[in-house]
Amino acid sequence: MSNAMKELLSILDLETLEHNLFRGRSPQVGWQRVFGGQVIGQALVAGQRTVDPSRHVHSLHGYFMRAGDPKVPIIYEVDRIRDGSSFTTRRVVAIQHGHAIFSLEASFQIEESGLEHQKPRPLDITAPEQLISDKDLKEQYLQNAPANIRRYWEQERPIELKPLSLTHYFSREKLAPEQNVWIKTTGPVPADRAVQAAVLAYLSDMTLLDTSLYAHGRSIFDRDLQVASLDHAMWFHRPCSFDDWMLYTADSPSSSGARGFTRGALYSRDGTLIASTAQEGLIRVHPQE
Repeated sequence: MSNAMKELLSILDLETLEHNLFRGRSPQVGWQRVFGGQVIGQALVAGQRTVDPSRHVHSLHGYFMRAGDPKVPIIYEVDRIRDGSSFTTRRVVAIQHGHAIFSLEASFQIEESGLEHQKPRPLDITAPEQLISDKDLKEQYLQNAPANIRRYWEQERPIELKPLSLTHYFSREKLAPEQNVWIKTTGPVPADRAVQAAVLAYLSDMTLLDTSLYAHGRSIFDRDLQVASLDHAMWFHRPCSFDDWMLYTADSPSSSGARGFTRGALYSRDGTLIASTAQEGLIRVHPQE
């Protein structure tokens, strides 16, 4: 298990301060703001801590209000909105410096069965073993990449990514706003549905906002762009295992009003639809000096 993966599991294990009150910390890796997926995952953990373990999250909806400060803890306050016979609803507010930085509403459900179908995963997807490894990518391509892209890829991370196309990172070509990425944790995840859901929520924030820039030949690393997640929604369809690669597909139907909208789907290697996501992000262009 990588040190980054150990750290991820550690930061998702929140400290209980009081009834409905929890504290989370951030990894000290030099980032200027807290990764959005971390706040989503920690907020979900806080909500889970107040729910009967027999009920599992089936959906969450969150709003980002302020950038998180990685240097100080994040306080998570849980509002136990409703405990029904089948569903449980929780609201969680993440607080730093006396202000809300993120809010989450999540719904949990007892185990049930019924009608079932799913949209199949895209066809003709190159297997992850046939794609360039993270190590080879760094050695072959990053030496000539801009410094900010090198810093992003060289940082040790708990999640390994294998994009099916690297064109977006090294050109200004305007592409179809679609992306397929193989994604995998760099270490085992405990066989605990609550922990697995939190890790899935963490990684679900990756690559979405970037996809909405494909149509414009732009990248989140462009210095004249101000980009940030505004909201995030996720639906958990089926349990998943983290012992193999997952395919994260994304498409962006629209960008307008300095915002980009993206939809995503997470599939297991065998094509099982695990979760669906949706996100809108700020994409503000500033005139270059």
